[in-house]
Parts: sequence; C-alpha cells; structure tokens
Amino acid sequence: MSDPKRIDLRIKKQDAILVAVPISGEENGEREPLEELRGLVKTAGINVVGTLVQNRHSPDTTTYLGKGKVEELKQLAEMQEANSIVFDNNLTPAQLRNLEEALEIAIVDRSELILAIFAEHARTYEAQLQVELAQLLYLRPRLKRLWTHLERTEGAVGSRGPGEQQLETDRRLLDARVNELQSKLKVVEKRRQQIVSQRRDHLTVSLVGYTNAGKSTLMNALTGADVYVANQLFATLDTRTRAWSIPRWGRVLLSDTVGFIRDLPHNLVASFRSTLEEARHADLLLHVVDVSHPAAEHQIGTVNEVLKEIGIDYSEAVLVLNKVDAVENRSYVDILRASHPVAVTVSAVEGTGLQELANVVAERLSQGYLETTMETNVGNGRLFSYLAAHAEVTDREFNDSRVTFKCRIPRRFMPGLPDEDLTIDVHNEEVGL
Repeated sequence: MSDPKRIDLRIKKQDAILVAVPISGEENGEREPLEELRGLVKTAGINVVGTLVQNRHSPDTTTYLGKGKVEELKQLAEMQEANSIVFDNNLTPAQLRNLEEALEIAIVDRSELILAIFAEHARTYEAQLQVELAQLLYLRPRLKRLWTHLERTEGAVGSRGPGEQQLETDRRLLDARVNELQSKLKVVEKRRQQIVSQRRDHLTVSLVGYTNAGKSTLMNALTGADVYVANQLFATLDTRTRAWSIPRWGRVLLSDTVGFIRDLPHNLVASFRSTLEEARHADLLLHVVDVSHPAAEHQIGTVNEVLKEIGIDYSEAVLVLNKVDAVENRSYVDILRASHPVAVTVSAVEGTGLQELANVVAERLSQGYLETTMETNVGNGRLFSYLAAHAEVTDREFNDSRVTFKCRIPRRFMPGLPDEDLTIDVHNEEVGL
C-alpha cells in the first residue's frame, strides 16, 4: 500500500449488476430481494445496468451462486458492459476471489458497499477513525484477492491505486495502522465518556432506528434544530445532541444517532460503539420507525438485535411510528400499534402527533423521578448544594432553624428511598451525601 494511513473505499461512478441470493429460512422482510440494495447503490451513486436473483437452500461454498448462474451472470455483465457486480450478500474472501476469477470483473459484497458509503459520509474526526478501522479489519483477510483484481480493474469500487506488491509488507503496514487507529479511538472514547458523564445531571433522550427512518427530521421538528437531513441511507453518522423543551415538564437533551441496517458489518458495529455511548446511557430511548415501509416490523427487529449486540437495553424504548403521512393503508399502522403497546404515531414532516409524543416522554421520564419533601437544618450547606445540582426545588419554607424543601429528584441520586412520595428528615449520611 503506497500510503498505510489511507484506505480509500470511496465509490466512483460505475455501471453495476446487482445480485441477490435469498437463502431459504432467512427472512429479510422485503417486498423483493433487491429493494434495499437498490437504495444502497443509489446512495453510493452507482448506475444499475442489470439484476440477477437466485433463491437457494444454502449458498455455494465456492462461489455463493450456483455454477449455472455464474455463467449467466458473466454473459449478463458482458452484454451490459458492466464494470462491477454488487452482491446483497456477505461473501467470504475465497468466494470473492473465485467469483472474480470466473467473471473477470470486480466483485463488491454487501459489507464492502456499506463501508464505502460510510467512508463517503464520515465527516468528523471520530467517524473517520471508526470507518477506516472497520475498512482495514474487513480488508486484511482479503489483501491477496485485492492485488489480483487491481491488476485488471483499476478504478472500480474498492480500488486504492497502485501500491506495495509484497503481501507481507502490506499486512505489517495494515496491522500497524490498525493499532494506531485503536489507540486513537481509545482516547476519543474516553473523551466522549467524560462528556456523557458530565450530562448525568440532565435527563437524556436518544433517538435510535433503522437508517432513513426520519430520526434527523424528527429531531429538527422537536427541537427546532437544523441538523442535516437527506432522503438517503446513512445520512447521519455522528451523534448530535440538542436541547428539547417539553411542555409542562422541562428541558431534556435529545440525541440523534447513526441509523442501523440489516447485516451491518460486525467490525463497523464494534467501531461505532463509542458513538453510541449517548444511547447506552440515555434515560429513555425513542425507537423511530418508518411506518410506511412494508418491512417495518422486520426493521424493528433488526434495530433491536444491533442494540442488544452493543449492550443497550431496548425493552423500555418508546416506539415512534414516523411517516404516517406516507401510509396508504392505515390498518397496517393499527397492526403495528397492537403489536407494540408503547407506540406513538407521528409525522415529523407535517408535525402531527408530536404533542402526544412529548406527553408520553414526560410520563415515562417521571417514572425515574421521586417527588419528595425534605426537612433539614438551615446550616446544611451540603444538602443545599446537592439539591441545586441534581434536583428541581418547587418550594421551600423556613421555620426557625429548620428548612423544608419540596422537590423532584432523579431516583438515581437518592438510592435506597421508597418509591412513594414521602417526607424525610435529612441526615446526610442516610442519603449518601
């Protein structure tokens, strides 16, 4: 590799054949096998010149496709003068190499395509580090195949230009860069954890969901922010946090996160763990769903699987059924609401349902609070400082050397106290001060 600090998987304009191999028993929840792949290649700027689908009980261990379909694909690529073939499946290094030898054309699998899109959309220093690390970990077992196809297909998806030809040298350079990136990401992750911990005095709500579910549009509608919105997959890669003033409740911090998609590259999920730190420590998750999508239920399951993989509890999340304005058959919305009791129907574009959403969020956040009355000595400066930092004091009354506070305080700041409203005579050691 001519420059070990840069692995360029950015997509260039090209004509491609799209290939999908649905495997029996693997539910993808789509209307047709290539629907989501079409969205990915559109985001990548690829021109589709042909498609091929083969249903199989299991993938061919050598070429994923059957032998006859490989020959059919070769004829199709030659006829359409395609310069690459994009698979909706994740291929092993051996399958990639065998297909390129048989077809004499560059092969891109689903993981490489997603990584290329992430590389194009990464804007912040942290996102760029995360994507590059995921790319390198994806490329390492495929270096041998890389040099083989570069001799024939310079300029295709995945190409990086001329570089070192010695495979072992490249592996050493790659491993050194991986170690460097991991060290840098540890520093960034530590900094992000400090930022998140500094926000523990504020209630935090995090938006999660499938890519292109409308999270950024919803964030703009709720907060009046002007975060970037685009009708494309993975428009948002970086976590953005804005203040959200909820009527009759108060101010919370609302965070928008990277969207998920089925079969996300494992290395990419691992690399973006720090970016999802906001969601991990949020007081409440809002799971945004494109209710107009025919695979909405499947997408809900995909998001929950990714959240589980990175250690985030999604069981108490509020489901936000977005884009109701685009729904033709409202009975589908009713079915989803019946399947998910804690669900709110909204249209972020039209602004409908937002008040109901705010009410539900306020109600759920209230469950994490304790309404209490505290009585203590007027000289208890330690308690005064603690309440000023962590509680909302609604009333106070002085009586000789005593003072009584009525306040609302997060339960996490008053551990060990009963759930019901109560009046307590505060001795600092009893409440952990």
